[in-house]
Amino acid sequence: MKIEMKETLSKKILTEAKGYLNVGFTHSLNPYSGCAFSCRYCYVREMPIQRFKEIPWGEWLDIKTNAAENYRNEIIKLRRKNKPVNIFMSSATDPYQPIERKANITRAILAEMIENPPDFLQIQTRSPLITRDIDLIIRLKEKCEVLVSMTIETDREEIKQIFASYAPGIKIRLKALKEIHDAGIPTQASISPVLPFTPDFPKQLKGIVNHVWIDTLSIGDGSMGKRSERLGMPKVFEEHDLSKWYRKDIHVMVEKYFHKYFPSEMIRVSKKEAFPK
Repeated sequence: MKIEMKETLSKKILTEAKGYLNVGFTHSLNPYSGCAFSCRYCYVREMPIQRFKEIPWGEWLDIKTNAAENYRNEIIKLRRKNKPVNIFMSSATDPYQPIERKANITRAILAEMIENPPDFLQIQTRSPLITRDIDLIIRLKEKCEVLVSMTIETDREEIKQIFASYAPGIKIRLKALKEIHDAGIPTQASISPVLPFTPDFPKQLKGIVNHVWIDTLSIGDGSMGKRSERLGMPKVFEEHDLSKWYRKDIHVMVEKYFHKYFPSEMIRVSKKEAFPK
């Protein structure tokens, strides 16, 4: 898939947390606009940043070249006001999509955070490229609370191919999560959104995560499932004979199943609990 890329200068890099992020986070941070992983279920497709764009989601990308500089200036101002800074990176893109290998925008932000740390940082990604920055994350962990959250919607590669064919494979995500956890960095598996998985899914996460986050297409798209419906998700599930997995209470069932393998304090469900603890 061809992607139209351009370098941009952003006015701000920290956005005040609202909606589903307003549960402990004060800001979101998106090093890029657009996302090359182009997941079919991504709620950002239904947000203004894409709805008023002529180029389809997944086929454009803006690289915020001044992101680290903006972060430094903005957090210094927040600190002067004694404001807490709990950051979710990222809410509308992936901070470790393929171009990050060359652009190093996220890496530059992490380096700046070491000098001017937030109070809490959650890195949300589905890319094993994050392992490149373990050195910086370890240093940052000495300055503030850090959580690396890896999106692993399913343990079935054929299911991933239906919904997120351009995203990294499940096995390499699990391997990356283990490497990060073994480095002493707190980790989370984000089952977001819940996609059909095998009975052995929880076993594959044992010993490599500190938390399991459960989210669904009905409660995690920012509009209680309406965006997911507009994206045609019920039809996609139906076409692949997966409709039994598309139900509004799927998070209840998944939480109950994962409790067989993890203590309750390790499991968090979207809309039920806040970050950070």
